Amino acid sequence: MTDPAIASGALAQAGASAPWYHPQGDEVSLFEAAYAARMPVMLVGPTGCGKTRFVEHMAWRLHAGREASCEPGLITVACHDDLGAADLVGRHLLEDGQTVWVDGPLTRAVRSGALCYLDEVVEARRDTIVVIHALTDHRRLLPIERTGELLNAHDDFLLVVSYNPGYQSVLKDLKPSTRQRFMTLAFDYPPPAHEAVVIAHESGVDEAMAAALARLGAAARALDTGPEQPAVSTRLLVHAAQLMVRGIDASRACEAAIVRVVGDDETLRQALRDLVEITLP
Repeated sequence: MTDPAIASGALAQAGASAPWYHPQGDEVSLFEAAYAARMPVMLVGPTGCGKTRFVEHMAWRLHAGREASCEPGLITVACHDDLGAADLVGRHLLEDGQTVWVDGPLTRAVRSGALCYLDEVVEARRDTIVVIHALTDHRRLLPIERTGELLNAHDDFLLVVSYNPGYQSVLKDLKPSTRQRFMTLAFDYPPPAHEAVVIAHESGVDEAMAAALARLGAAARALDTGPEQPAVSTRLLVHAAQLMVRGIDASRACEAAIVRVVGDDETLRQALRDLVEITLP
């Protein structure tokens, strides 16, 4: 059975358009340079700020020549506490009464030359991190212990990982020996004018409401919520806008998509409701 945390995106198939992404700085050119050098990339930033969309966009840009292939240009793995090395590399399974080897998503990417994106990599088990070490230096090798194969990475393969240091515990932080294997791109929530463009494009809401929602996001992030409370992300602002364009009242949309999502603290919820009333037209 396919792990629901694993998804393959054939982003460069014929007729597919590029996933829309609005650059905040020079991240596109930096990623392209890293890819040219086959240098692993780490994306660091808060949840909902556009890291996954950025990877989808870059996979399409870099693998647009794959339209004649059935292989995806991007293989994404959402890491979690139970994700181990075998989930990435592969395992033996019974099929028609015989034991057969089935590649995991990382192995498929290494063989085919896809970008492999390990989202929230520090959530995975420690043995998962060890597996990627040989892929992230000059060797570009994937040892498959269960079959004895030493797999050389396809020339087009690139490993991309992400994590959000804002809510990770110290015990789950990446070791320096792992971090130093990657080129790092830092992401954050965009400034209001930039964020308004994203909200308008992703939801279809008018420019005035998009700008108001962006101001709401900036004001909400300025609240002293403590390290345990998640920020109001760009994703949540887009969700609220998407409800609005489908006829939901602005206050009700923000209550459902933002206020009730951020946390259970009633003081924080009320502060957000006050911001909604003040900020939105």
